[in-house]
Amino acid sequence: MPTYEFRCQNCKKRFDLTISYTAYETTKVTCPHCGSEEVSRLIGRVRVARNSMQHLADLADPENLSQMEDNPRALGKAMKEMQGELGEDMGGEFSEVVDRLEKGQSPDEIDQAFPDADSPEGY
Repeated sequence: MPTYEFRCQNCKKRFDLTISYTAYETTKVTCPHCGSEEVSRLIGRVRVARNSMQHLADLADPENLSQMEDNPRALGKAMKEMQGELGEDMGGEFSEVVDRLEKGQSPDEIDQAFPDADSPEGY
């Protein structure tokens, strides 16, 4: 059920009320603080729901990634978002790389710190 935000015209306090779509038109809304029926609905920010796979695809878009080449902090943030969307722990080395990127260290500097990362047994 959606949650709607209201403001009381009497006491000026804001409050939320969860009302089903079908009951919205018939529900009498009163202020929980002062009991007034003089309330107005506030229009909040609009949220757009996307599925996780679409969000991952957007993050991994080569055009988006190419814009991050010279911005290690943005790259680290994107990698952290990808991990969050996957919902899995990517391991200590991944976390270390993301931390270093978020601190502004370049990918080349990080490669030097992890020389065996490209080899198959370099876990």
